[in-house]
Amino acid sequence: MSAPLRPSPLLPVWLQAYQRGWLAGDLTAGVIVTVMLIPQSLAYAMLAGLPPQIGLYASIAPLVAYALFGSSMTLAVGPVAVVSLMTASALAPLAAAGSAAYLALAVQLALLSGVMLFVFGLLRLGALAHLLSHPVINGFISGSAVLIAIGQLKHIFGIPVTATGVVQTVQQLVRGAPQLNLTTTGIGLGALGLLAFSRAALPRILRQLGVSAGAAGLCAKLAPMLAVVLGTVAVTLGQWHLTAGVKVVGQVPAGLPALAVVWPDSQSLSMLWLPALLIAVVGFVESVSVAHSLALKRQQRIIPDKELLGLGAANVASAVCGGFPVTGGFARSVVNFAAGANTPLAGVVSAGLMAVVLAGLTDWFTLLPQAVLAATIIIAVTSLIDFDTLKQVWDYDRADAVSLLVTVLGVVVLGVEEGILLGVVLSLGVLVWRSSHPHMAVVGRVAGTEHFRNVSRHAVETLPDVIALRIDESLFFGNAAAVESRIMQLVDHQPSTRGLLLILSAVNRIDTTALGVLDDLQRSLGERGVVLSLAEVKGPVMDKLATTPLGKRLAGQVFLSTHEAFCALSAAEKPPAAAG
Repeated sequence: MSAPLRPSPLLPVWLQAYQRGWLAGDLTAGVIVTVMLIPQSLAYAMLAGLPPQIGLYASIAPLVAYALFGSSMTLAVGPVAVVSLMTASALAPLAAAGSAAYLALAVQLALLSGVMLFVFGLLRLGALAHLLSHPVINGFISGSAVLIAIGQLKHIFGIPVTATGVVQTVQQLVRGAPQLNLTTTGIGLGALGLLAFSRAALPRILRQLGVSAGAAGLCAKLAPMLAVVLGTVAVTLGQWHLTAGVKVVGQVPAGLPALAVVWPDSQSLSMLWLPALLIAVVGFVESVSVAHSLALKRQQRIIPDKELLGLGAANVASAVCGGFPVTGGFARSVVNFAAGANTPLAGVVSAGLMAVVLAGLTDWFTLLPQAVLAATIIIAVTSLIDFDTLKQVWDYDRADAVSLLVTVLGVVVLGVEEGILLGVVLSLGVLVWRSSHPHMAVVGRVAGTEHFRNVSRHAVETLPDVIALRIDESLFFGNAAAVESRIMQLVDHQPSTRGLLLILSAVNRIDTTALGVLDDLQRSLGERGVVLSLAEVKGPVMDKLATTPLGKRLAGQVFLSTHEAFCALSAAEKPPAAAG
């Protein structure tokens, strides 16, 4: 009997364990996602300020690269709205949109992002997925969606607009109203209406006609392709690009892209490294959140470090093929999942079909109206504006809600990079502020138990001359003074105090500054006749304290539990029984 085949490190795990029964689902999903991917690739290339074929280039090799290195079974990688906007925002100040220099910078941006992601993956920095708080990433996506939608109105109405900011764009749209192209507007609004109807009402109507919920949802998701077909047919029959000034995609060069690696020079590197880093982090966070949510539905798991490798490889592959930055897309991934994808082979199928389109079907898109692509983008991004999350965050934590709103306003008013950096800085500021104002509670014992609760919230037993203070935060330079001030305030308010018990159950670390403050505090308390004791000190903290002067000359004791401390201190307070 022959020995079983050993797993090959050169092949992804899913391919080595592939089952024949998965093939039908992967093929079906690959075809359906391709139909959805074609208009999105063209639209997002336009959004990024690039020729339409670049979107198609970015929808071939990246899908194969992710299949080899990624960990999600259903994530659909390719151009997405937010990353396309970030690309345009990063490159607009550096070169004219659509120029050879602009395209070269886009390729270099993808390469830098990919290399960064891949290196992060090799270094096992999957924790980057948690670098941005949920309110910040939500605010950034919502703000970007507003920015994208307003930026596409010029294509809907056929009004020439050169501005990039929201305020300036709106002003130019208002001033350019007399130049409104009625034919273009009709096409754009018609496409918007069709897509909005398909999203809001079509699934319900199809379900009423007996179509399954899954099939109805897929039909709605494929509506952009119908809009593309109808728009192209209308322009072709009416020759509106010649007679009515309707702007169309134009000639899309046929043929697969040439392969090349162009590393940025020192000047380009200095201009692109920060946008590349932001694109890498935002794309990774967005991709991981989508992949994780889909994996949970099938009791699967993703590996963040492998996702870094997969997305890094995808972006490098996009750069090699002349594309721009890519990441996992929410809508396409959901469609891929719903269409029955079992493995990343579905993405490989989509890549193959996109190659076929590039090889010989690009003429079909020559008369595709830009207004239809703009409508596709607007409908796609409006779903990213999340009012429900804002309401939930506002009800739960006003500081997080402020971070979300500031990020939205920062993106809309200041720009993409500035907005997300503002959100990150504000989040870090809130974190530092909270840590510098730790929650502290004077506690007492619940009668008849060994449980201790806040005296302000519960009816508890306390010791008359002992203050038991629980500190619910690690002690560091930022909050040490606040802790000292609170303790001295309590002692001043209760002059009869003879003992102070610090409960350190929530303290994971005490830095050098906080240690010095505790040492000074012990001396100050000692001068007042107050004995400092500690309870529930964690092992790693105690190990470090034991070697310090404070640990060696602590006036009081270090108790294993608060209950033990209460019993010992209570006995110490009782006067000795009278003799005879």
